[in-house]
Amino acid sequence: MPHPPRQRILITGASSGLGAGMARRFAARGRDLALVARRLDLLDALRGELLAAHPGIRVVTAELDVDDAAAVDEVVPALARDLGGLDRFVANAGIGKGASVGTGQGWANRATLFTNVLGTHAQCEAAVTLFREQGHGHLVLISSVASIRGMRGTRTAYGASKAALNALAEGIRSDLLGTGIRVTTVLPGYIETDLNVGRRGPLTVDLDTGVDALVAAIEREPVRAYVPEWPWRPVAGLLRALPLPLVRRLT
Repeated sequence: MPHPPRQRILITGASSGLGAGMARRFAARGRDLALVARRLDLLDALRGELLAAHPGIRVVTAELDVDDAAAVDEVVPALARDLGGLDRFVANAGIGKGASVGTGQGWANRATLFTNVLGTHAQCEAAVTLFREQGHGHLVLISSVASIRGMRGTRTAYGASKAALNALAEGIRSDLLGTGIRVTTVLPGYIETDLNVGRRGPLTVDLDTGVDALVAAIEREPVRAYVPEWPWRPVAGLLRALPLPLVRRLT
């Protein structure tokens, strides 16, 4: 079934990387944007850039740390009021700190788990509350191919946090079946962003290619999408089937 156009879009973690890239692509499509991140100076610079390039759109910004659930509950409805409602919420904010478990850097693993799981949960609570009130909306959770299997080293906590998002998204989707609210989980592969420095594999794509594929997937509103589709959908299937020693070598 065709879905309604999503004119008003909120993106978290929008000050750089995939978030800023998505903002630029959606702005080019004439969408109105609410952009949040911890670095308000970068957001405001991005807002100026987008309005200069696309003067017909609306762009509102706010400083937000998604670790602060109370702030999320306050900022999201305020931005929705500024835009007259929200049609799509992209839960993109996250971090990629981490180290092998038991190597003295548990703080980094805890930070990643806290932000990526509890921070995303806070975003989902605020977004779905709003969508339930409206009776429609599109919730997008940015997961990762790293969520498919347990991975070693710096990816252990990160992959676990993204696996939690897959289950969170599916639970929300199950709860909302038959309503006007859609839920999409996006699993990017290796894309050149600051988040994955030191984790990039041989299949890494540049940021522009990755963002183009990401936005195209979000616009289709599937239940689950791999980005870019090739090679990450077949790679995902392979990862599920391989024995752990081989997964360890490949990742």
